[in-house]
Amino acid sequence: MKISKEVRVGLFMVLSLVLLYLGFNYLKGIDFFSSRKKYYAIFENVDQLMPSNPVYLNGVSVGRVSDLQINQKKSIVVVELEIDSYVRLGDSSVAILNGDFLGNKFIMLNVGRITRELKPKDTLRSDVAKGITDFLAENAEPVANNLQNTLRKLNILLDNLIRNASRLDTVFIGLTETPALMNATIRNTNHKIDSVSAAITHISADLRKVLNELIPSVSNLKTFTDSLKSVQVSRTLKNIDITLGKVNQSLDRFSRGDNTMSRLMTEDTLYVNLNRLLLSIDSLAVHLNENPRHFLAPLGKSRKKIQRELKKQRQSDQ
Repeated sequence: MKISKEVRVGLFMVLSLVLLYLGFNYLKGIDFFSSRKKYYAIFENVDQLMPSNPVYLNGVSVGRVSDLQINQKKSIVVVELEIDSYVRLGDSSVAILNGDFLGNKFIMLNVGRITRELKPKDTLRSDVAKGITDFLAENAEPVANNLQNTLRKLNILLDNLIRNASRLDTVFIGLTETPALMNATIRNTNHKIDSVSAAITHISADLRKVLNELIPSVSNLKTFTDSLKSVQVSRTLKNIDITLGKVNQSLDRFSRGDNTMSRLMTEDTLYVNLNRLLLSIDSLAVHLNENPRHFLAPLGKSRKKIQRELKKQRQSDQ
């Protein structure tokens, strides 16, 4: 069967239109070859959300916004979502309206814990993510308060500067007079330094003359002290030698034991006798202290009477 040219052109046009429609919808995110489920989410303000905007789950595109319907009586917007059939949503799942820095809007799914799985055409919970404007609005008030405090402190500082302007002028006037005073001081100092340097030069010349005159005397004095030192050292050594000889002789005599000093150093007879003498003196002093009548009575007392009295004293003490 032969197909006419007109029919072939018509079929080509129809096929082109179909391909154009499919390609345009594919670019919008509509995939005719994948099965999707429709869900709904309700917002008070969609902030320029448009159909074909993507739906993300964990950063992966799983669908698109298929339709937007406004309910003016309730002041709400019903958003229809086409989501891939393999995505499971539950009663705790949330559709969050979000956007990027360039103003592109999208829906972000938060599946949450699934206790009851949603069926197609069920309504999801909805929420709106905070954008940059919301963040700035929340933080604008404390920033404005801090700015006001800063401006207030700056005004106080400027007022203090204005009050102190006259003092600063006085200080600057004094500073302008300071260089002239410094120059005069430097000139006087230079003059005095010149006088001091001339005096020092004169004194150094006099000292040089005196030192030149003292050099021969110092050399003679050095020669004299050297000779005197040698004489005194030799005499001292001779005296030390004689003294050591005498000390050695004395030590030899002490070690022989044939003299009084050596016996005192080597024998204890003198120590024993002295000890006995001290004991006798001590007992005599005690007896004199206890019985002074034995010594102070006229012509004293006999030994027998003294012994009898001592015996009576012992008996009375017992």
